[in-house]
Amino acid sequence: MTAGTAPATAGGQEDTRTRLLATALRLFTEHGVEATSLQMIADALGVTKAAVYYHFKTKDEIAGAVAEPGLRELEVVLEEASRLRRRGARVDHLLSGFVDVVVRHRALIALFARDPGVTRALANSWSEVLSIRMMELFAGPEEDESRVIAAHAAIVGIALTGGAPQFAEMDDDTLRGHLLEVGRRLLGRPRRSA
Repeated sequence: MTAGTAPATAGGQEDTRTRLLATALRLFTEHGVEATSLQMIADALGVTKAAVYYHFKTKDEIAGAVAEPGLRELEVVLEEASRLRRRGARVDHLLSGFVDVVVRHRALIALFARDPGVTRALANSWSEVLSIRMMELFAGPEEDESRVIAAHAAIVGIALTGGAPQFAEMDDDTLRGHLLEVGRRLLGRPRRSA
């Protein structure tokens, strides 16, 4: 296969798509979404721009596809949490799952936190629906102002801290532990014994 041609097999197409998304995430992280061109992605992959267009028509589609795995994981956690009967169990499950997603996708979270290009690319997508559902599960149906503020602080604080460059070298378990503890405090959840 020559550089710039679309792979012939479905497995090859998936491999190229996977490499394209990994390359895009790296370039988005280094340069920002706005400053990363489709040509830069193609050059980094060693293919033509047409090969990138074979998989994605726009940079916004690429940004959405880069974010999709983390958003899908969060969607699963939300579904699981919403099926639990007790409010406390729902909050605990969602908090733990959210922290896990943030820690697992640190580079993506850092990109979300600092790049308006990602926000634009994901506007009107199900990521906004997930945010609304998280707020509802964390704050509860009573619309208590202090719970809503605590839920917002927990969601934004955990995400921004998880993606913060100063914690990039911290091991996953340590970061996870700190984020869970802060989230529990903000949400008024009792500390779990080890």
